[in-house]
Amino acid sequence: MKVLHVITGLSTGGAERALYNLLAGGLAQQFDTAVVSLQDEGSIGGRIRELGVPVYGLQMRRGLPTPGVFGRLRRLVRAFRPEIIQGWMYHGNLAASVAARMAAGRPALAWNIRQSLYDLKAEKPLTRQVIRANRLLSGQADTIIYNSRLSRSQHESFGFQGSRALVISNGFDLQRLRPDPATREAVRRELDLPSDVTVIGHIARFHPMKDHASFLRAAVQVARAHPSARFLLVGRNVSPENPALAGIVPSELLERFVFTGERSDPHRLMQAMDFFATSSAWGEGFPNVLGEAMACGVPCVTTDVGDSADIVADTGIIVPPSDVKALASALEKMIRKSPEERQALGQAARKRIQTSYVLDTVMGQYADLYRKLRERRMM
Repeated sequence: MKVLHVITGLSTGGAERALYNLLAGGLAQQFDTAVVSLQDEGSIGGRIRELGVPVYGLQMRRGLPTPGVFGRLRRLVRAFRPEIIQGWMYHGNLAASVAARMAAGRPALAWNIRQSLYDLKAEKPLTRQVIRANRLLSGQADTIIYNSRLSRSQHESFGFQGSRALVISNGFDLQRLRPDPATREAVRRELDLPSDVTVIGHIARFHPMKDHASFLRAAVQVARAHPSARFLLVGRNVSPENPALAGIVPSELLERFVFTGERSDPHRLMQAMDFFATSSAWGEGFPNVLGEAMACGVPCVTTDVGDSADIVADTGIIVPPSDVKALASALEKMIRKSPEERQALGQAARKRIQTSYVLDTVMGQYADLYRKLRERRMM
């Protein structure tokens, strides 16, 4: 069976890593697969190629697609002749719908929505129009996959077609994502983080919905009260030089904050953390980083956005979004725990991933879905 994945881009992000994980976890071996990125191959495209999967970048710039983009997409679809076309994220879903119309043989069309939808006004103007277009065309998809229950509920309340929708959570490779004391010490040496300090991690590209400003403000409060605390921030455009973040961390505390920029090995950095935090204000469905940290045996503090509270359950601490005081209090509460108490929470977090979010199970759900979609199309 031939499956064509159409995704907005392949830079480092949750949806992009989820696609890679599924392909590496078995989809690339079970199906004849190709990937189309509306933009370029980004940081993930090369890794997908290493799996033996062809990757095509349409080089679409931000904004509306040009006739040239449609022409390249048409040629790719006609050459590959997919039986299943899988869209990823709003822009990718629209492009997948266009590709399905261009293709011969009536391929099945699946969409994949990876974020929650709290308030349309929080999105950029063009993104609002793309979401509205998704709503209008959602009835044409043979199925819509959501990665969180809340995301499905919110989108269907907004008007997305619901009778053929389902929820498939993110899945995690517990062989790769695991506690590793040797890596913990190696990463701490690389980043000049002493073995006896408490490392609080945060991994996210810079975007207003990730609310780095709230995290940094909470971290400053904690840093003043706990001299042994260190803060490790990983993500594209996350630095004190970013105008949106400049000045939040006082100069006298900057040496306690490590900004690495974008990294291709976030799981290694997680293995060096004592606990992990997310600070998203909206937009999350199932944050990949949350599951990855938990799989690495790292307890989490997270804002109650998307399905985060359900994922963490009683293995971490949940706080309201955009509440600096509550976030600072939760970080302090986790710091005050003994290393043994944090380790016990981390073990419980890993067990939760092992019980509910294993990659093999999730990959199997996608494979079963594709076979059912093909069977329906052949009837």
